[in-house]
Amino acid sequence: MSPSASAVVRDRLRIAIQKSGRLGDPARELLRAAGLSWRESRDRLFCFGETLAVDLLLVRDDDIPGLIADGVCDLGIVGRNVLLEQRAQVANAPFVELRPLGFGGCRLMLAVPDDFDWRDASCVAHRRIATSYPGLLAQWLHTHAIEATVVTLSGSVEIAPRLGQADLICDLVSSGATLAANHLKPVETLLESEAVLAGPSAGLSGLRGELTDLLLRRIDGVLRIRDSKLLLFQAARAAVPGLLALLEDAEAPTVTAVHDSDQLALQALCHGAMTWQRLENLKRAGAQGLLVLPIERMLA
Repeated sequence: MSPSASAVVRDRLRIAIQKSGRLGDPARELLRAAGLSWRESRDRLFCFGETLAVDLLLVRDDDIPGLIADGVCDLGIVGRNVLLEQRAQVANAPFVELRPLGFGGCRLMLAVPDDFDWRDASCVAHRRIATSYPGLLAQWLHTHAIEATVVTLSGSVEIAPRLGQADLICDLVSSGATLAANHLKPVETLLESEAVLAGPSAGLSGLRGELTDLLLRRIDGVLRIRDSKLLLFQAARAAVPGLLALLEDAEAPTVTAVHDSDQLALQALCHGAMTWQRLENLKRAGAQGLLVLPIERMLA
């Protein structure tokens, strides 16, 4: 490879995302909302960035922390459960969580058979626990000073009690339907997980560092307005304190006087759902001419 070609590779930011699975499509949607576009290779393993010098690697989610550690990619969108499990298994792991991304939510939980007499965490002492997350489970057991046998499985953890492999399980729970179908009930949460943006512990420098800072600003802007609306209305000065009490999720509003009137005009960025009931409550409190506008982009 020529020096010039090598420089091009070093100056482009690479982000690993899940090729298929529940995090892949939301990750692409987030990056598109942050202004990225790309063209995909024929083998659908690589996407070349067109609007920015940011490329995508399409891989298995379990591989993403290792790719960051090896410098194959610079950033990755991965489940917090995967990231922390690999940190638990590797001393001084060179990758960290940079941002929670607000999708792919789930919980790593202990689950026991329906007829298990669960009281508290001490109930797992000297039991066999089947899991695909031995590192995180071992940390939890150590924190609670509990001795138990960890049975590591790569899949189908929920059937381990029925097969006699374990007394209970430690697994990811989303809706709980899979547990119910296998006559299990969740009893203890070890970790609240979601998709996160991960990167190297040492950070990035040069152009890749600048691209990372730019991307983080854009992602922060996208996440900030994901469920946000701009609320405009007028009200008498005396009604304003009561109205602001109804806008607990709003940023400090802009307040201006209305020409030739004792009314005030308010503009507030609200981060919660703006339902009809909420608008009716504001109207009863003195708001007039309520107008709700969507937010397309925001850059602090």
